[in-house]
Amino acid sequence: MSPHQLGRRWPSIVVLTLLGIAVAVGLLSTATQRYSAHADVLIAPPPAESTHAVDSRTVASYGHVLGGRTIAGRVVKSLGLSDSVAATDRRLHARVLKNTSVLRVTAEDSNSQTAARIAQESAEQFVSWLEDNQAANAANEGAGDENGATTSTALTASVVEDAATPSSAFYPSRPMWLAIGAGLGLLAGLLFATWRELADRSVRTPTELEELAGAPVLGAMAYDRAAASTPLITSLGTHHPRFEAVRILRTNLQFLDVDRDHKVITITSSLAGEGKSTTACNLAIALAQTGTRVVLVEGDLRRPRVSEYLGIEKSVGLTTVLVGRVALDAALQQAGTPGLDVLTSGALPPNPSEILQTKAMTALVAELRHRYEVVLIDAPPLLPVTDASLLASISDGAILVVRHGSTGREQVRTATERLQAVGARLLGTVLSMSPARELSRYGYGYGYGYGPEYFSKTATGGQRRGARRS
Repeated sequence: MSPHQLGRRWPSIVVLTLLGIAVAVGLLSTATQRYSAHADVLIAPPPAESTHAVDSRTVASYGHVLGGRTIAGRVVKSLGLSDSVAATDRRLHARVLKNTSVLRVTAEDSNSQTAARIAQESAEQFVSWLEDNQAANAANEGAGDENGATTSTALTASVVEDAATPSSAFYPSRPMWLAIGAGLGLLAGLLFATWRELADRSVRTPTELEELAGAPVLGAMAYDRAAASTPLITSLGTHHPRFEAVRILRTNLQFLDVDRDHKVITITSSLAGEGKSTTACNLAIALAQTGTRVVLVEGDLRRPRVSEYLGIEKSVGLTTVLVGRVALDAALQQAGTPGLDVLTSGALPPNPSEILQTKAMTALVAELRHRYEVVLIDAPPLLPVTDASLLASISDGAILVVRHGSTGREQVRTATERLQAVGARLLGTVLSMSPARELSRYGYGYGYGYGPEYFSKTATGGQRRGARRS
């Protein structure tokens, strides 16, 4: 999996990394702190052998005594500790400093002062123990001597470094725990992001969409938070990125297979909420702005949106013309853009599919083809109902709108198969609501200084303008 694919899931990675750090902080706050203090004891040879080093095996043997139960028992008794000898023994450790005759005794405790007291007392008790031990050995040797004399062969011990009260705990190690928490959180984030990416079956790139649909990507619309309040390009500046994207779609459509007639075009999607009605309205406006005579037919007789976006009456329209209640000329309405007429849905029927597959509908499309240079039909989604397939079959082709990160790959395949089943031609696709950074990466950037940040800057302003108009 490429770094770019994982990069798309960066919020999850960041959140889980921060969560790992937060867990580490929580554990740090509840963990019992442990302090460590040490004292050093020097083992010296007898005065007569002061130029000789003490045998390393002897020093190591004394190290076992210093860190053993004997000294632990003396410390418990001397300090009056409530802990048992075994518990104190587990908190005492002794070792020989490298290339020396110095023994370092280390004591651990949840209280820093207690740790220092135990370490210091252990060193002093060892010195006392060694003196007592050496005195006993000397007495035994003197009793066996005829003259009752003793020789100065005893080793001596002295505390050369007193135990100091530690200023900070050695456990838990805050940097280590935070690093472990961050590392585990990052690992969990990467694993989660990888799983999400592998489990994600939605369309995310123009290249992927083109391969799935088997048709070119005619345009790509970047996600714009202001689109909910300002869906039409007529409310935007002429250099707004969304306006530029619709112009690109218009240009690509005009130069698509110039040898074939594309006067009647059905615009549909796989499912609802993918932006097909907005795309149909804006494409119709963009075509009319070039001087082309365009009619936009609201062919979605289930959830019509065109009349709502354009702000025109929908009670008289397609259905009233098809049943013969109103003439076509009386049902057509002019939109705000010169050259653009609209045939709204009319009264919503209980049987949309039956009405759309009548001879009257075919005759109406033929009449509109004769009157206008371009006929755009906003159709319902392909997968829930058959209406869009019926409309596409009497058109010159269809445009499939696919929502970035929402429409599934299998849904695109099925929608394409629905069109093929009725002999309809898929002219191309439109990738809607795609992150601006994604479009720039795949060559669909708008240029002229408009990047992803432009949308965040203009979203608030667009919403305020929409509020003033309402």
